[in-house]
Amino acid sequence: MSKSNFTRRGLLKTSAMAGAALAMPTYLRAAAHSGFTNAPGESTVTLGFNVPQTGAYADEGADELRAYQLAVEHLNGEGDGGMLNTFTSKVLDGTGILGRKVEYVTGDTQTNSDAARASARSMIEKDGAIMITGGSSSGVAIAVQGLCQDAGVIFMAGLTHSNDTTGKDKRANGFRHFFNTEMSGRALAPILEANYGSDRKAYHLTADYTWGWSQENSMKTYTEDLGWETVNTVLTPVGAGDFSSYIAPVAQSGADVLILNHYGGDMVNSLTQAVQFGLRNLEANGKNFEIVVPLFSRLMARGAGDSIKGIFGSTNWHWSLQDEASQAFVRSFGTKYGFPPSQAAHTCYVQTLLYADAVTRGGSFNPCAVAEALEGFEFDGMGNGPTLYRAEDHQCFKDVLVVKGKENPTSEFDLLEIVEITPRDVVTYPVDHPDFQGGSLGSCNPGA
Repeated sequence: MSKSNFTRRGLLKTSAMAGAALAMPTYLRAAAHSGFTNAPGESTVTLGFNVPQTGAYADEGADELRAYQLAVEHLNGEGDGGMLNTFTSKVLDGTGILGRKVEYVTGDTQTNSDAARASARSMIEKDGAIMITGGSSSGVAIAVQGLCQDAGVIFMAGLTHSNDTTGKDKRANGFRHFFNTEMSGRALAPILEANYGSDRKAYHLTADYTWGWSQENSMKTYTEDLGWETVNTVLTPVGAGDFSSYIAPVAQSGADVLILNHYGGDMVNSLTQAVQFGLRNLEANGKNFEIVVPLFSRLMARGAGDSIKGIFGSTNWHWSLQDEASQAFVRSFGTKYGFPPSQAAHTCYVQTLLYADAVTRGGSFNPCAVAEALEGFEFDGMGNGPTLYRAEDHQCFKDVLVVKGKENPTSEFDLLEIVEITPRDVVTYPVDHPDFQGGSLGSCNPGA
């Protein structure tokens, strides 16, 4: 891991950036702009936390919900304040949001787009939620983002990695802090070349929905740019459980690398079964057979056990980072729950604080005021280094971690080793990148 990259993790060092973090938007200051969906009363405001409590991504959802509950406590002045103490924007003071105590309702996405839309709709229409956040599936995120756009509420995406979320399916009311498959490809390619060379033959197993398609495309693009050949690509159903019929043909395919474009419980099962089939003990084309998991987390590493050792992948954040903000969050989360947070927990906690901060800086819960406050917002002190919420597509740009499974973990939580912290400028792509075309943000919808 590059030590020099850690030096980028601290409070913003220029007055210009600090000024940007605290800049006040100009839209919707007037009292005439008061009509919007689920405007809160004088004492409380309700947020909707929509997470997978059942299904293939339920472990991620459980950690997301823990993080949301912690964020609410900190916003309401309970606990040690966590990242409120490190965030470069200083408008949140533990008195709720604009003086209103934060309350919340929850829904179960079931890792299913229709179920996720139904639970989000219920939270908006029946519970008065003014902001919806959560999810551990890009299919879910895209579906709920569209619903929130139509309903006139802000959607602060949870864990969603498909390019489409802030590409062809982007919406003016939706914002994503989590990174995407393009960023994973950019970060991983140099590491794969350094460790495995430029003459490789890859076989892809891919989750059959928007994230899997996006992940496969990005990995193909960047590995083929290295000189790798793609031998085959095979789609697999989400929640398949048993992947043996998909893994069996790999050994005879002529490939010497298996790329598992799977996540959550699916990745745990497919990786475990690939190792049980002996793929990592094979020699193919005169090389040791390798497995790559482009996106994984501590929760997946725990589920995969020894199978994860030595496997490269990318992640949005990891609890072992030593910057002040990351450690503040780890302390808060660990004190409350007894174990370190996952990347899913981190991004959901951060999204909640970013929403509250935008409302406060904008001086209004109106979603159009919130959107303006978030667009072009630069900040630090949230665990990913200096970060930009780009106005043109509502995508956060920040450092990306390349990790691999530890060969000799010291505990059940110490499972991933940070190999490289890829700087923000390396993973930043232009607004007109072809993989992100075909959609338009449109206009903010305040609803009622």
